[in-house]
Amino acid sequence: MTLDLAGVGIGPVNLSLAALAAPVPGLRAAFFEREPEFRWHPGLMIEGTTLQVPFLADLVSLVDPTNPLSFLAYLRDLDRLFPFYFAERFHIPRAEYDDYCAWASRRLPSCRFGQRVRAVRWAGDAFELDVEPAGTVRARNVVLGVGTEPVLPEPLAPLAGPDVLHSADYLPARDRLLAAEDVTVVGSGQSGAEVFLDLLRARPRGRLRWVTRTPAFAPMEYSKLGLEQFTPDHTRFFHGLDEPTRDRLVPAQWQLYKAIDADTIAEIHDELYRRTVGGGWPDATLLPGVAVTGATARPDGVELTLRHVQQDSVATVVTGAVVCATGYRERDLSALLAPLADRIERDAAGRIAVDADHRVRLDAGGSLFTQNAERHTHGVGAPDLGLAAWRSASILNSVCGREVHRLPERTAFTTFGLGGTP
Repeated sequence: MTLDLAGVGIGPVNLSLAALAAPVPGLRAAFFEREPEFRWHPGLMIEGTTLQVPFLADLVSLVDPTNPLSFLAYLRDLDRLFPFYFAERFHIPRAEYDDYCAWASRRLPSCRFGQRVRAVRWAGDAFELDVEPAGTVRARNVVLGVGTEPVLPEPLAPLAGPDVLHSADYLPARDRLLAAEDVTVVGSGQSGAEVFLDLLRARPRGRLRWVTRTPAFAPMEYSKLGLEQFTPDHTRFFHGLDEPTRDRLVPAQWQLYKAIDADTIAEIHDELYRRTVGGGWPDATLLPGVAVTGATARPDGVELTLRHVQQDSVATVVTGAVVCATGYRERDLSALLAPLADRIERDAAGRIAVDADHRVRLDAGGSLFTQNAERHTHGVGAPDLGLAAWRSASILNSVCGREVHRLPERTAFTTFGLGGTP
């Protein structure tokens, strides 16, 4: 049998696609994931942390709020609608979102866990996927949703281990970090702030340091019009820009995706202030505008070389452990797509070229789509959960060759660009 659609990876984005594909009559789809079950950032399920997007950014609601796999349907299934109603929470706990996605994955027969896709090739009339242990799977269309992977700063990457870890692995290492005499957190995004706050609250003693290259511990852009940069309208505008302009724009938008929500900043300040009661200052150092330029392993921990960007001054510190909240990058797809390497079009920087409809530019008869690997072509909204359902519906409409899910022509009050301006 040849599938109409095969998905590689089951994170939130491909799970959204599976949920929206399930009601489509006659559509043969399967999604493959190497992990034995759905898990979403398990190392960052710090107590009290929430999503940075409203609960409506679930798998389906922004496209099909009547879908049986919506977040509200999840609450109804567990008889939790009234508690949720009285809780009045627009931003749900991160652990609850993970549980919701796991609940949805168990209700989708198309999701096949414990099956790893090793390679994707074109076989003349369809793609062939090498799947372990299932064997060869044929599909007319393939969607890559393998997500991102943690990245450590270059000076610290060679020291990865018990004393230097990524925030993605924070919870398994938490007890040891709480006992350390000196801990340094690197990176001032939301994850860095959450790790710093948790350590600040829970460590009974010891020095805590927070280092970031950004010029300030800045709040995330969360104004209503500012958030319209996470709409399909802005995505289409961004894709229409030339490559050099797109590459300049993404770093300039850092407060959209690399900053901290205002509530977390307030909680950190409150905790620091509480420790000044009675006099004195907390044993915590916050260092914005500082880059880690070198790192050396020592018997008593790690020696860091720090450079202040504005001052152009240099200092060294010795710390017992380093937690790097330094973000994620798109996974390397070269091995998975090796059989298609000569057929894939790439941009000037060697990145996969992706059309406006999320289709990889490919010299083959079928369609290869990608999700959450196209920030360079679709902008900062590419990994945003609020765009997952819209992107999945767009892909489904392309796969089916018809409007399976009706999508709005306009999604923002802001007009991006001058084309067609009245």
